[in-house]
Amino acid sequence: MTWKGLLVSTSLTRRHLTASVAGLAVAALLTACGNGSSAGGSGSTVRFGYIGDFNGASLIAIADKEGLWKKHGLKADTKVFTNGPLQIQALGTGNLDFGYIGPGAMWLPASGQAKVVAINTLGNADRVIAQPGITSMQQLKGKTVAVPEGTSGDMILTLALKKAGMTKDDVKLVPMDPSTIVAAFSSKKVDAAGFWYPATATIKKQVPDLVELAKDSDFADTVSFPTAFVAGNKLVADHPDKVKKVLAVLRDAIAFRSAHTDEAISITASKLGIPVDQVKADAANNKLLDVGELDTLTKNGTIDKWLKGMDDYFVGAGKLKQSVDPKTYYTGDLFTGAGQ
Repeated sequence: MTWKGLLVSTSLTRRHLTASVAGLAVAALLTACGNGSSAGGSGSTVRFGYIGDFNGASLIAIADKEGLWKKHGLKADTKVFTNGPLQIQALGTGNLDFGYIGPGAMWLPASGQAKVVAINTLGNADRVIAQPGITSMQQLKGKTVAVPEGTSGDMILTLALKKAGMTKDDVKLVPMDPSTIVAAFSSKKVDAAGFWYPATATIKKQVPDLVELAKDSDFADTVSFPTAFVAGNKLVADHPDKVKKVLAVLRDAIAFRSAHTDEAISITASKLGIPVDQVKADAANNKLLDVGELDTLTKNGTIDKWLKGMDDYFVGAGKLKQSVDPKTYYTGDLFTGAGQ
């Protein structure tokens, strides 16, 4: 099979579907993951999306294990997704209330498609990986590079190419679903990928001598990589009490994760059904922020600066037409207010 045969349709992206087809595709995905039709609006059930890694799942796992949903008068209907853009689509079609995104999808709330209701961690999990023998970004010229479009894998690839004096036009870019990248890279159907941990660790089991050409921390002087929780625009506007309850759950879970990190790793591993050591290695690629830090960073404008820096990147990458005020999509006042 050629790499073309491994392609997963990426028509569930902003540029390839009409809103009606996107709604049907996301609804089908949600049906496969579980029925969330009883939730939404002002009810007590919260439909919450997450990604199956430490960043995306740890607070959900803690809330489940520690009874935090019940503590704050909620029930949770949680569903796993492969990336952030799919969750933003589900928010927009009313099939999801809250979700989790990595830094690469932050342009979506910045463009008005959702609200960022809480910052989660600062990530360093993204990589540009290449097959053995490729030792520089310049050597990727003309080669096949896979990337999950609109994600942090896309972002790290764009940054690394720019640093090397290149653009995506210099490579043969192939949009792929994350699970397909694992298969394609492991079987050497692609030369490189913009990707992330822990999925990269899975690839390493098949290609132990793969090369890491770039990582988030290479760009720390100019760009921060926050992960975040998002909510639908209509939910935030029409049901602020429900949002406040969910934020109270997240704040309690953040506090637990900061104070009991090893236990949080174990709880997350149990929820995801993967070894504790694997989750621990994944967690090591991120900087945890406790509730007090998040409150301070919100109030002193630091988080706005992080988001502004990302907006500037997205403008340069063609994802946004112009930079916007983070206050239009980061509801920091709601986050800090949920702790009062």
